[in-house]
Amino acid sequence: MKKELLNHLDYIRKFNSHEIEKIENFKIKYLGRKGIINDLFSKFKDVPAEEKREIGLKINELKNSVQNKYDDLINKTESNQGIVSNEDISRPGFPISSGSLHPITIIKNKVIDIFSQVGFDLSDGPEVEDDWHNFTALNIPKNHPARDMQDTFFIQTNPDILLRTHTSSVQVRYMENNAPPINIISPGRVYRNEAISARSHCLFHQVEGIVVDENISFADLKQMILYFIKAMFGKSKLRFRPSFFPFTEPSAEVDIYWGLESETDYRLTKGTGWLEIMGCGMVDPKVLENCNIDPEKYSGYAFGLGIERIAMLIYEIPDIRLFFENDVRFLEQFKS
Repeated sequence: MKKELLNHLDYIRKFNSHEIEKIENFKIKYLGRKGIINDLFSKFKDVPAEEKREIGLKINELKNSVQNKYDDLINKTESNQGIVSNEDISRPGFPISSGSLHPITIIKNKVIDIFSQVGFDLSDGPEVEDDWHNFTALNIPKNHPARDMQDTFFIQTNPDILLRTHTSSVQVRYMENNAPPINIISPGRVYRNEAISARSHCLFHQVEGIVVDENISFADLKQMILYFIKAMFGKSKLRFRPSFFPFTEPSAEVDIYWGLESETDYRLTKGTGWLEIMGCGMVDPKVLENCNIDPEKYSGYAFGLGIERIAMLIYEIPDIRLFFENDVRFLEQFKS
């Protein structure tokens, strides 16, 4: 095998051509999938152990020699033909496909922009929370049945530490450190182990908002929700259904009239024309009290919505798992 390698090296040193086709064939002969180099590597396993190091180095030397000879001949041939000298080096290279924002990010930014236009500030907080800020301060004490509404990821070594189940914990932290008037939204990731269907997932994105000031009423909440619905969906027909949230009283679910103009509308609304969009309510006085805000002087409202749900409606996405699969074919559809 050693003699064979030396013969190949000698042939490569002597090989010369000014025809691109012959140069390309030379490269394929040695470096192609069925070329000489691959054949030599396949025979390498039969080489005696004491010769493997020397033979392995020779094969690699042969491989590098072929590539160097090819590059040298190609460059000389193109130069002789005037290809390089006539090339405009200032021209752009091959087009590079540009990326795009994820649909979750697009919708989150739009929600933030809508509320920012009417004076809401952004507030952020930790995703790893303690029990007080995630549950107890929000009127959900230990053993309260409302804790069963969501399956929580607790830290095994410390049952008082958990992955937040909503961004309401951000609102608690803000109210503890800021006096009214308060006017904030808190977008972010939340975690719930909701393995109840093929479309559920443990990671979600929410935007929650809260307003606390003197003389805040349910009428103020309704007007703010109407403003948001018009800006986000271009819809103006909505309804409030009584609901339950431990941290608001009264509480409501908000539906918008989506319409029944297409087959998709019938599928989305199950033939009713109505779609549930978000939850809201007046902040429970106990929550204000837990945050050292006088409930006799101040009142407030809160609301929350899931970004995935909004994105699925606006872009008519049938399966929530598409957001998390990182399929480039899916993501390319959201280029601006």
